[in-house]
Amino acid sequence: MEKLSKRALGCMYVATAIGSLVGIAAIVVANIVWFLPKDIQIGKMISIGVVILLVIHTCISPYFRFHRYRYAITEEYIDVQEGYIFVERNLVPLERLHKMQTNKGPIDRIFRVAKVTVTTAGGDVTLRFLDEEKADYIAESLSRRINQIVVEQRDEDGEE
Repeated sequence: MEKLSKRALGCMYVATAIGSLVGIAAIVVANIVWFLPKDIQIGKMISIGVVILLVIHTCISPYFRFHRYRYAITEEYIDVQEGYIFVERNLVPLERLHKMQTNKGPIDRIFRVAKVTVTTAGGDVTLRFLDEEKADYIAESLSRRINQIVVEQRDEDGEE
């Protein structure tokens, strides 16, 4: 199983921080609109608690996600393991692949990382936070493998 590069960790921290800032901004707006005119103490205490949880989440979530993220690509399957509190593992047989797509968001571009999304009949699996060069290599090699599988299946169908 392969690990991510350190650039991925920076990307995770920035993305998590932006999400937390949006959450904190929503809490501030809710306090101004709903709580302050009526001076609801329990509402203020809950808001402070949620803000503290968001700050803690921003500090520790990327660290654990980074260290738990693993992936492997073999001749038979793609194996992706990720998670923060609960670790999820996805095994996708290569013969079920339909298409592939690489994506880069604005934060991804800053840290020079990319995502490779693989579509199967059962859904999508995404390899996240890959170095751009590695993402391109993986997409190309999986495309060749998909084409090879299609050719093999056509040959088998033609023989029957």
